[in-house]
Formats: sequence, structure tokens, C-alpha cells
Amino acid sequence: MDLSGIIAIAGMSGLFKVIAQTKNGLIVESLIDKKRVQAFSTHKISALEDVSIYSTGDDVPLKDVFQKIYDKEKGAACIDHKSADAELKKYFKAAFAEYDEERVYVSDIKKVLSWYNSLQKDGLLEKKEETEAEKLKLKNLADAKGAVKTVKDTGPKTVKTASSKVKVQGVRKSGVA
Repeated sequence: MDLSGIIAIAGMSGLFKVIAQTKNGLIVESLIDKKRVQAFSTHKISALEDVSIYSTGDDVPLKDVFQKIYDKEKGAACIDHKSADAELKKYFKAAFAEYDEERVYVSDIKKVLSWYNSLQKDGLLEKKEETEAEKLKLKNLADAKGAVKTVKDTGPKTVKTASSKVKVQGVRKSGVA
């Protein structure tokens, strides 16, 4: 499960995938309707990989909470985020028993379940297993990188010109030799 590049923008419904970075912000694509919009640097943007949920111990990354819901539902969608508050709390307690009931509000639970269903619908929560062919390809790529030797610079170079030999000390930093 890879949440990198998935963001939430305050004031805009749904989740967005980062497409490109601009001078004044980001170009993002909605996961709901696939429309591209610009998110300016003045917007409050939250990357899902940086979000965590309060628990009785340390804070738990959202990725791990999604994994617990995914395992509970066996990859299917979870309950609707518009369900009754008591039902949402009961469901979230069953999926993520360690959450801090005093600091995690019903609005937070609704948001997490809404995000989960959105990501599940787009197939972004599925575990991507590396096949043997991909593992072999990555190993060969790493071996090839290790086999490349670097060439050391031995110092000033002598360059022959039509009139004479000129000793070059290095790269020109200005237009003057």
C-alpha cells in the first residue's frame, strides 16, 4: 500500500493525486472525477503518508490503520461514512481497537472511512507483490550499477590548438580563459 502522492486539501472534498509541481503550488487530479485542478501554496494540504491516528500508545500511521481495515474487510469496501455515529464508533473499534476514544472524534472516523473507500474504489490499497521476474530485474540492475567504474580526473589537461599548446586548469566559470 503506497500513499505517496495522495493528498487531502482543506475546503475541497475527496482525495487528490499529485500530478506536477508548479511555481505557486501543485497540479492535482481528483480521485473522484479525475478532473485536474491547481492547488495553490495558500491551501492547507495534508499528505496521507504524514497523517497519523491517536492511539492508546504511540500515534499510528494512517497507512497502518488502512491496512487493519483492509484486513478486516478482506480488501472490500468498509461501511459508509454517513452511517450513525454509534455504528461508526463500533466499527472503528472493531477494526482498530487501540485508537484513543477521547482524542479521535467521530468526524475523524468519518474522514478515515471515506478516504479508505475512495482509495479502495481506485485500487490504491492493494498490496503490490513483486514477482520473481521483477526481483531478478532489480538485482541485475543493482549488479550493473556496481560494475560501473568511475573515471578519476588526473589534474590539468593539455589541449592542442592550431598555434600552440595551452594548459587548461579546469572548467571556465566566466567567459575569460
